[in-house]
Amino acid sequence: MLYTLSRSPWQVDIHALLRLVRSGDDILLMQNGVVAALHYSRYLAALLASPARVVALENDVEARGLVAQISSSIDTISYTEFVNLTVKHASQMAW
Repeated sequence: MLYTLSRSPWQVDIHALLRLVRSGDDILLMQNGVVAALHYSRYLAALLASPARVVALENDVEARGLVAQISSSIDTISYTEFVNLTVKHASQMAW
């Protein structure tokens, strides 16, 4: 399953999302969801402890001027890689 987080983690129940993820799932942080990947964010540790791979959309990180503030533990991906994730996962859930 591909989970997309497009809203700020302060606006959604991110812990409910994390209870759903399983090994082999991917979580894509996009739009305002990329702030969950900031260094020392209270959400970062929870994301990294999940069994899913967590990535952030590179263009959204850049658009918000957060490149230097995103944790090095989070990979950034291009739109092409985003498309590849949608092909990889038959199901997607947006948060």
